[in-house]
Amino acid sequence: MQTTLYRKYRPKNFEEIAGEADIIRTLKNSLDNDRMSHAYLFCGPRGIGKTTCARLIAKGINCMNNGISSVPCNECENCKAIDNGSFIDLIEIDAASNRGIDEIRDLKEKINYQPSKGRKKIYIIDEVHMLTKEAFNALLKTLEEPPAHVIFILATTEPDKILPTIISRCQRYDFQILSLTESKAKLREICDAEDVKIDDESLELIYDVSGGSMRDAISILERVIISCLGSEITEEKTSKIIGATSKSLLKDFYEKVQSKSMVKGVTFLDSLWEESVDIEKFFKDFARYVKDSLTEGNIEVEEGLSIIGNVYDSLNKFKYEEDKRLLGYVVLNRLLNKEKRVSEKKEPVKEIIKEKIIYKEIEAGETPHINEEVDVKIEDVKTMWNEIVEKARSKKPPYGAFLITAKPTKVDDGYLYISLGNSLFAKDQLETEYYNIPLQDIIQEMTKSKIKMKYIVSEEKDEVEEADDNTLTKVIDFFSRGEN
Repeated sequence: MQTTLYRKYRPKNFEEIAGEADIIRTLKNSLDNDRMSHAYLFCGPRGIGKTTCARLIAKGINCMNNGISSVPCNECENCKAIDNGSFIDLIEIDAASNRGIDEIRDLKEKINYQPSKGRKKIYIIDEVHMLTKEAFNALLKTLEEPPAHVIFILATTEPDKILPTIISRCQRYDFQILSLTESKAKLREICDAEDVKIDDESLELIYDVSGGSMRDAISILERVIISCLGSEITEEKTSKIIGATSKSLLKDFYEKVQSKSMVKGVTFLDSLWEESVDIEKFFKDFARYVKDSLTEGNIEVEEGLSIIGNVYDSLNKFKYEEDKRLLGYVVLNRLLNKEKRVSEKKEPVKEIIKEKIIYKEIEAGETPHINEEVDVKIEDVKTMWNEIVEKARSKKPPYGAFLITAKPTKVDDGYLYISLGNSLFAKDQLETEYYNIPLQDIIQEMTKSKIKMKYIVSEEKDEVEEADDNTLTKVIDFFSRGEN
């Protein structure tokens, strides 16, 4: 039977592990100087090397030729037995299926037996957070003072579910997801060993889908290799096989948006439809592509936020629309119209005030009071402004982005004037009924008045009051949170 790639290329020494340089250096120093702890806790996402490191520790301690060393020989009986999973003194326990107190009691009964083949018995408890509270309590004393011939290595993807008393008895290491560079280097190494030709764009696509997990990336790579046996692997082939949107396709669509040609955009979307591409998923991938480009500085902040906002606004408003191609047309129309406004050149003016004010629906027979006197001082509004923004953001998170540079400037004739710097996008959003009315309600409630709002933007950047130096960072961080 064919051995899967992730098992075939599982690291046999510490040098073969991708990433985690600091952790690997510490473990190697511990082995080379015979200063091993009695218990370790390896935390981190799946498929990034926690169990592999645990097995390498077992080899480093029990190698017959090299002694206790960070460089096991991989030739002796013990090293080979650990590699194929038959080493009697390496006990691996899956806590997901052996999570009760009875299993831990059984472990405690056998733990006093001396090693049969190696120097020490290594207990690897995977997904240790799955143990019951009773099982954790039964393990506590053993973890604190295990026999001298025993080393515990606990592995988990959810350390927050582990009792603090367990964590305090272990030497903890937090593993991180691999970077694109680290993942590509390892995947390229495997492809070279398998005599497979693959382009860098395909490796980047595999990394994106794997989420930084090395094991997942190798499994995806194997699927792509099998599908393309005997032929060179390109980004186009890879994207179709794994159901991901290629960056070249996303870049091509961005260029269509930049061209402001409705015909080109519609033709592009029709081609996606004919190739059975999920239009809704494509636009979500496109929004992420724009976010990444914005973060890297390849797209202007206002343009990037405008695209992201319009994509998600359209997807949310038409989420129950069954005809996804029609949804694509709607998103495209909004993107092109907004792009025209962002890039449109007008006569330079100091301030532009859009007079369009959104009012609540008026009850039948009620007389609207447009110019009702408002006894509110601008100083009072400025004092409570941070509280207003925080309250608005807790009600609708996008307010956090729209109001990031907002400043109340004056109160005049019943209106509160709010400066939004030069963000036309924020102005457009805040003037919609969806965002204007809730914000108006909050301000009226806090000022105990019937005050209404006018939003001000400036065309010329140097005419705008100096914004906070960290504005760009704040905006990018706002759209990066939770994205994941």
